Amino acid sequence: MSIFHPRRGILFLLRFYQKVFSPDHGLVSFYFPYGFCRFYPSCSEYGYQSITHRGFLRGGFRALYRILRCNPFSEGGIDLPS
Repeated sequence: MSIFHPRRGILFLLRFYQKVFSPDHGLVSFYFPYGFCRFYPSCSEYGYQSITHRGFLRGGFRALYRILRCNPFSEGGIDLPS
């Protein structure tokens, strides 16, 4: 059994991003009191939940697809990882 699992590494990086850089969760979140992301949950939280529940590959592809849909031309809304 390997000490490093890709899932754990990616989840750690996602949490690090959320706490430091994310406009919704991080150090600059006070500039965006109503949130920055068009979707709920935010794209980083969606990715975290998808990878946790579906695994590294399938959850990673779902998170990537969500990031591609998050653009100025999308309506946004509630999009829970199922």
